[in-house]
Amino acid sequence: MLTKVTDDRPAGSDVVGLLNEKPLHAALKAWYARAGDRTEVPVDGSFIDIVHDGLLIEIQTRGFAALKRKLEKLVTRHPVRLVYPIASEKWILRLADDGVTLLGRRKSPRRGSEYDLFRELVSFPHLVAHPNFSLEVLLIQEEEVRRRVSRLNWRRGWGTAERRLLQVVDHRLFVSPADLAALIPKSLDVPFTTDELAETIGRPRRLAQQMAYCLRCMGVLSDVGRQGCAVRYARAA
Repeated sequence: MLTKVTDDRPAGSDVVGLLNEKPLHAALKAWYARAGDRTEVPVDGSFIDIVHDGLLIEIQTRGFAALKRKLEKLVTRHPVRLVYPIASEKWILRLADDGVTLLGRRKSPRRGSEYDLFRELVSFPHLVAHPNFSLEVLLIQEEEVRRRVSRLNWRRGWGTAERRLLQVVDHRLFVSPADLAALIPKSLDVPFTTDELAETIGRPRRLAQQMAYCLRCMGVLSDVGRQGCAVRYARAA
């Protein structure tokens, strides 16, 4: 059994936006904040999770698309860091209809990595090249709590009720396109296709395509021709 994360780093007082805050987001904010940081701070018409010495820190536990306009606006005037957790290990809990009784707990076979970042980064890969933008990936252990849900009265299944932080096991900061390009394995022959990239990183072809798209938008990967129907890529000069 893993030990729950406890926060020993005080942060500023939350003043708004806590009613709808999910457990994972709240735990990560507590883990990330340092003494003297302010939380839930209004800046240019938006509320920011953490402000640290002028750096605006946004923690996003789900899709990036909803943040696009907000981030594009903020980076024009402020340094902004987007923090994204990826579950390197996950335990799934099933609760009974009373929401309390535990029916089962099992470990998911899926293991996330930094490469999963590209699933969401397709929403705004261009921002990585902005001097005011940085991106930090937190590799975490988490619990996903599931409860029965009813849809259209005839279908019953399991839905995610909440996610809980167990531990932050690693983190990695990306401040430029070159930092993300470094995720391309050196063992990969160049030029390469997304099929070859997928095989080398051990991830689905769809994710390799998203990775190639993002790196191409950042200007660190170039289309250098075709191999049959497949595009061939090489690192840009």
